Amino acid sequence: MTATEARPELPALPDGAGPAAPDSPGATVPDAATPTAADAAAPDDGILDATEALPRLVKIAGQVVAPATLLTALLFQFGRLHSAGYFRHFGVNFTVLDLTTTDFLIVGADGLFVPLAGACALAFVLLWLHRLVLRRLLRGAGGAVLRAFGPVAGVVGGVLVSLALLDLLTSVRLFWGDSEAGGLSLAVGVLLLVYALRLVRLSRDGPQRRSGSSELAEWGAAFLLVSIGLYWAVGNYAFGVGTGRALQLQAALPGQPAAVLYSEKSLSLTADGVTQVRCADPDAAYRFRYDGLRLVRQAGNQYLLLPATWTRATGTAILIPRSGAVRLEFVPSGQVRSASC
Repeated sequence: MTATEARPELPALPDGAGPAAPDSPGATVPDAATPTAADAAAPDDGILDATEALPRLVKIAGQVVAPATLLTALLFQFGRLHSAGYFRHFGVNFTVLDLTTTDFLIVGADGLFVPLAGACALAFVLLWLHRLVLRRLLRGAGGAVLRAFGPVAGVVGGVLVSLALLDLLTSVRLFWGDSEAGGLSLAVGVLLLVYALRLVRLSRDGPQRRSGSSELAEWGAAFLLVSIGLYWAVGNYAFGVGTGRALQLQAALPGQPAAVLYSEKSLSLTADGVTQVRCADPDAAYRFRYDGLRLVRQAGNQYLLLPATWTRATGTAILIPRSGAVRLEFVPSGQVRSASC
């Protein structure tokens, strides 16, 4: 049998033209370096950058909790903290005021506006600095500075995270009052640890190929810890904003319009700065008048009133149920009322 007889015949195509032999001039041989469709579909096992990891994490989180639902929940929670700080300054428990969900959502924006704007501005600055660091320090002798900065950032981040966890998980209070320092310490510490780890990897001979799932889990843990720290910090900030708004109102009380309260029966209000006037007309629908009050808030079916001379040390907050038995009139501050009604 000759070699020609041993060679199998190639199947003919419908038009009768057979495929070109591998050694023929018209044949094309796949290059080993050229990626195939299977290679293109294979997952990348290299190091995930933040620009790759964060969109994946956001997509995963969006499948669990809708973004609109999460934002509404955050506004509601921060609104409750804002209201708690606001009314606690006046010595009132906000739960007795029948505040609605809409009330919490509206004031919640007051506790989120500044932190969101500050976080966005800080993110821009940090991204620009990161690009500058990589461009300048990775060239020439700058690599030595980069290798030294990584361990320093790691040590500082570890200390901040340890202090935050010690304050959060134990009875030891390392940060003053209800400040945002604890939450910021946790968030900044985690960011420094992650950044230090990235710098250490960049300072090596080349990026170490790691499992994509482990990289995503690492970014997920960091994202969760940073979110907890920011939630902690912004929650305390919202409480502080509520207290600050209450201080502003207290300073403006004397100049606010006076709330003249009329009542069918005596309310026996004895707060400092509040005077009771009995109406002389026996046919008057409201026989008693109270001067020297300022309306702070109508919430649900209650009026929250304060004396114009209210102070936190000696002042009294007054809650009056809203009903047909009482009536409010508003007059300019400083207007002299008659001795009778």
